[in-house]
Amino acid sequence: MNGVLLALVAYVVLQFAVGVWFSRAMQTEADYIIAGRRLGIGLVTFSVFSTYFGAEAIVATAGSVHEKGLSGALVDPFAYAAAILLVAVFFAARLWRADLVTFADFFRVRYSPGVERLVVLVLLPGSVLWAAAQVRAFGQVLSANSTLSLSTAIGLAALLVGVYSVVGGLLADAVTDLIQGVVVMVGLSILGLAVVHHMGSFTAALAIVPPERLAFGFDGSLLKTLETIAVPVCGTIVAVELVSRFLGARSGHDAAWGTLIGGVMYVLVGQIPIFLGLVGPVLMPDLKDAEQIVPKLASAYLTPVLHVIFTGAVVSAILSAVHAALHAPAAQVSHNLLTRLIPKMSDLHRLWSVRLTVAVLAGVAYVLALTSETIKDLVETASAFGSAGVFVVTVFGLFTNYGSATSAYAAICTGVVVWAVGRWGLHLETPYLLALAGAMGAYFAVAIYQLQQPCKPAATIKT
Repeated sequence: MNGVLLALVAYVVLQFAVGVWFSRAMQTEADYIIAGRRLGIGLVTFSVFSTYFGAEAIVATAGSVHEKGLSGALVDPFAYAAAILLVAVFFAARLWRADLVTFADFFRVRYSPGVERLVVLVLLPGSVLWAAAQVRAFGQVLSANSTLSLSTAIGLAALLVGVYSVVGGLLADAVTDLIQGVVVMVGLSILGLAVVHHMGSFTAALAIVPPERLAFGFDGSLLKTLETIAVPVCGTIVAVELVSRFLGARSGHDAAWGTLIGGVMYVLVGQIPIFLGLVGPVLMPDLKDAEQIVPKLASAYLTPVLHVIFTGAVVSAILSAVHAALHAPAAQVSHNLLTRLIPKMSDLHRLWSVRLTVAVLAGVAYVLALTSETIKDLVETASAFGSAGVFVVTVFGLFTNYGSATSAYAAICTGVVVWAVGRWGLHLETPYLLALAGAMGAYFAVAIYQLQQPCKPAATIKT
C-alpha cells in the first residue's frame, strides 16, 4: 500500500472517528434522520454544498467543458445550482414548517399513506444510482493511487463508505460536511492556482483559450436543451438528499438561508473545474479520456504533498455525496415503510432499522457500481428516474388545494412510464419533458373528473 493510499484511508478513518464522536448522544430515529432539528445556517450551508458537490462536479464537469467548451457547464454547475437556489427561495421554509421527519411524510399528510409509500419506492432507485456513481468514483480514485484493481478498489470503497454512513446520522454528517467542504475548496483552489501560476496569470491562461470555447451556446435543438436543463432542475428540487439537509435546520429561516448560501457556494466553487476544463486542451492536447483532465493536471502540476491534499479533496466530495445518497433514502424506507409495517417499534429499534437499511442500500450501490461502465451514465439516470411525476405532485400539493390522492397516483405512475418508455423503448430525444407533460396532464385529468375521494386541503400542511 503506497503513501497516497495510506493517506486516503487515514483520512476516511479520521472522518469516521468524527462521525462516531458526534453520534454518541444519538438515541432516537429523529436524532439520526434530522439531527433533532439542531442545525444552524452554517451547518445547513456546508451540508447542502458538500452533498451536491460530488465527484461529478469536479471530474465530470471539467471533462464536459474540456470537450464542449463553456457550453459543457450548462448542467453542472449552472442547472444544479439554479435548482438549489429555487429550493431555497420557494420550497425550503415551507417544507420545514410542515414539521416533517422525511420528505415522504409530506405526501402522507397532503395526499395519503399510499402516495407516501409510492413516492418512497419511485425515488429510491435514483438515490441508489447516485450512491453507486459516488462509490465507483471513489473506487477509481483508490485504484489510480495504488496497485489495486478497479473491482477490488470499488469493493474497498463500498465498505468504507458503507460503514461511514451507517455510523453517522445527519448531525455527524453535517459536521463532517463542514470539514469536507473546506477541504474541497482548499484542494480545488490549490490546483487552480498551480495551473494559473504555470501559465503566468489567469488572464494569460484564458487568452490562449479559443474564443469559440468561451461561447455559451446550446448543444442541439431548443427542446433538447430544455430536456438537458429540466432533468437536473426538477430532479434536484424533489431529491430526498437535498430535502433531508434542510429539514434538520433549527428554523425555517435557517433552512432557507442555509440552502441559499450553499447554492451560491456551489456555483462559485464550480467555476474552478470549468476553468480547468477550458485550459485543459492546451495543457493536455493528447488526452484521450476527457474525464481524466483534472486528475492529470493534478498529477502534472502539484507537488506530491499538494497532490495528496487534492486527492483528499476529491475523496471529501465523494464521502459527503455518498453519505447523503444512502442516508436520505434509507431514512424514508425505514421511517415511511418499515415502521408503518411494525408500528410498535421502540425508539432504539427504529434507530437500528434506519442504520440496517443504510447498510443494505450500500450493498446494492456496490453491485451497481461494479457492473456499470461509467459514472456519467449512473448520474444521468439517477437524476431522471421517477422524478417527473413527483415534481408535479409536489408543486401542486405544496402550493395549491387542487388534486388529491388519485391525481397523485396518476401523475407519478404516468411520469415513470412515459419516461421509461420514451428513453429505453422509443429512444426519444426528450423523454423527460414528455414525462413532465404526461404527469401534469394526468394530474389535471383525474382532478377535473373527480375520480377519487375529496381532496385533503392544503391547510393541513403548515406553511
